Amino acid sequence: MATLAPTRTLSPIQTALLVTIGTGLLAAILVFAVVGSWPFAAGFLGIGLVVGGGVVAWRLLSPAQATERRALDWDFTRVVADTSDDAIAVTDRAGRLVCANDAYEALFPGSPTPPGLPLDGEGVAALTQAGRVAWRDGLGRADRLLANGVRVSALVTRAGDEADMLVWRFVVAVEQDLAQMVEALIAGKDGDRFGAAGIMAAVVGPDGRVRAANRVLAARALGRAEDSIAGRDFARFLITDSRGLLRFEREGLDGSPLRLIQVPFVEGDGAPMLVALIDEEEDAAPAIGASATQHVRTLVALMPFGMALVDRDGRFLQMNDAFMRAAGVNAAAPPLYPGDLVVREDKGAVADAIRRFAGGATHSADMAVRLKDHPDEPVALTIAGARGLGDASVLLSLKDNSEESRLKREVAQATKMQAVGQLAGGVAHDFNNILTAIIGHCDLMMMRHSPGDSDYDDIQQIRSNSNRAAALTRQLLAFSRQQTLRPQVLQLPDVVSEVSNLLKRLMGETVRLDVSHGRNLGPVRADPGQLEQVIVNLAVNARDAIVQANGPSGGTLTIQTRSISADDVRAMASDILPVGDYTALIVSDTGAGIPADVLPKIFEPFFTTKELGKGTGLGLSTVYGIVKQSGGWIFADSRPGQGATFSIYLPIHAAPAAPQPKPLSSRAPTRPADLWGTGTVLLVEDEEMVRAVAERALTRQGYTVKAAEHGEAALEMLAAMDKPDLLISDVVMPTMDGPTMVRQVRLRYPDLPVLFMSGYAEEQLRRSIDIDNVAFLPKPFSVQQLAEATRAVLLQQGTGGSANS
Repeated sequence: MATLAPTRTLSPIQTALLVTIGTGLLAAILVFAVVGSWPFAAGFLGIGLVVGGGVVAWRLLSPAQATERRALDWDFTRVVADTSDDAIAVTDRAGRLVCANDAYEALFPGSPTPPGLPLDGEGVAALTQAGRVAWRDGLGRADRLLANGVRVSALVTRAGDEADMLVWRFVVAVEQDLAQMVEALIAGKDGDRFGAAGIMAAVVGPDGRVRAANRVLAARALGRAEDSIAGRDFARFLITDSRGLLRFEREGLDGSPLRLIQVPFVEGDGAPMLVALIDEEEDAAPAIGASATQHVRTLVALMPFGMALVDRDGRFLQMNDAFMRAAGVNAAAPPLYPGDLVVREDKGAVADAIRRFAGGATHSADMAVRLKDHPDEPVALTIAGARGLGDASVLLSLKDNSEESRLKREVAQATKMQAVGQLAGGVAHDFNNILTAIIGHCDLMMMRHSPGDSDYDDIQQIRSNSNRAAALTRQLLAFSRQQTLRPQVLQLPDVVSEVSNLLKRLMGETVRLDVSHGRNLGPVRADPGQLEQVIVNLAVNARDAIVQANGPSGGTLTIQTRSISADDVRAMASDILPVGDYTALIVSDTGAGIPADVLPKIFEPFFTTKELGKGTGLGLSTVYGIVKQSGGWIFADSRPGQGATFSIYLPIHAAPAAPQPKPLSSRAPTRPADLWGTGTVLLVEDEEMVRAVAERALTRQGYTVKAAEHGEAALEMLAAMDKPDLLISDVVMPTMDGPTMVRQVRLRYPDLPVLFMSGYAEEQLRRSIDIDNVAFLPKPFSVQQLAEATRAVLLQQGTGGSANS
């Protein structure tokens, strides 16, 4: 170890001599100033020097004192430390490990330096705090640490000549070894010796389940000594008679009465208990304790569900562990009355109910109460009268239904979202019919006007606004998971790269875009256009949050892609995300975050925290619908003031990338140069305004159009005419829908080409339409799109001869 060079300082004798001379000179000057005589001042100075010289001579003749620090023999210290079974380590003021015994190396392989030890949970933080306390007060302690599966306690002591060392002592918890030793004894030959002496013994955990038992207890409880009762509820093996005598449930009321003895051999909330059963005489006193009340209290303590006893004055007599956990009771300061557990509004009702049952009511009642710890979630409190139990007069039962409440909320939310989704899909369908008519009439009017006319710009504005409304309906369909998707096998980084340039323009100059991609990302199957919309929606929301929180200083928007394995999902311990391999898209920002009361509502449709006119409330609901329709999962995590993070998990597509099938929609990738054609088209549409637009549009393209208002009319018209070249039909119509009508038409004309048009999603219709050789045109559509779809279907069916080219 390096040693610093000593600094040149004056010795105490030199310091005393200098002080004496200086003091004498100062005194001589003062005497001359007062008396005015130099001889008198010189004599005073001589006397001072003589006295100072005597002091210095005395210090020189006194024994020298050692001032150097005594060196430590660390080899000797290690030998002494090895005589202890405890793990011991010594660190210096700089936090360096200077000594450790063999027990320390065995407990912590590699001899790491405390407090940075391999401890589970919050062990490192607790050990660090103990070290700080030791430096300050001389002694620090950290209990219940878990090191490599071993429970230990740490004692930290400040030591050394200059108190510049810390001694870390780690003691293996005796309780853990003792509990395991007792379980081994009970389940082994020693347990058989207990049985030979008439003692049935078991080790029961804090949950009331048997950890180990001797064979005689298993034989009495189950009928066979070879059967194991480990893991079973101990209280279920016992019953009581009218006198409070305890018996085995298998033996019934004719069995021998038992005396139960509890031995809490280990301290702690989660410590097990040794339970012994001994046969009693029939005329003996109640089995457990001196009264039936004590017997009931013991059974209550063993129950795995929450129970409590209350006396006639409404005070608690006993609460078992399950009751305290469900009620959130602090064992160090238990409540006095049941009303202390609930909110103020429920105190009176609970007190009245307990008073009524304590006064003689025999039935039981369930009450919905709200606990102080979580007032937003009502819990069920069961109250029953208890007679013949001594001081106890009321029995309370409290069920820990937090998980059940969470599931109920999720089911209610899912039901509400499904209902709103169905409504949104219906509204979008009707709205698409209206938009089809508006856009179609605009197209027809624009055919009669040229750019520069006075009405042309107005018509173009109407058409533009109609297209914006059509985008809104697509958002509704996305939320209700009824939109038309074109899934492809793709890589998420490619999608992010495609949209990055757009995001940089959207973010502006104050928001920095940070994109990073993980390795070994698996492919996913999704619609790239819809995924781009997901990224844009999340990015715009993040930008608004950053600007709102930070103003001109801006912030950072981070987009990451990561590979999530099945092991990672298991480590998450999520109740929602199924175990599997995923590719994750994570979008986070440095904005203001999402308040806790708003976070559960962000995916609901039309819910927005933006100012009026600055948000429709469909952005995140659209994101949610796209992700779910793509088979993925999305989670939002946020803390106020720390930004928000949206994590999207898309399952990895394991199948090889297949060639993309030809889309059902008849929109060709390249538009034909000439859309004119000839032939007969049977048009079936129940909406008069859509039917009128489609009829006029097809007639202008050269087709002969026969229009019908519903399926029955189309069948009657078809029976009185020659075979048409094409059947164009709406899907959803009253009395007879489009698919039913097409099935009947195909019986007569099996090869008749069919073009379906609908405001619903193509995938949704495909699942309900089992008809081959049909094309699909989604609403709203323009006149040109209708012409393109018509010609494409006719060419695909080989009837191009009837369409002039």
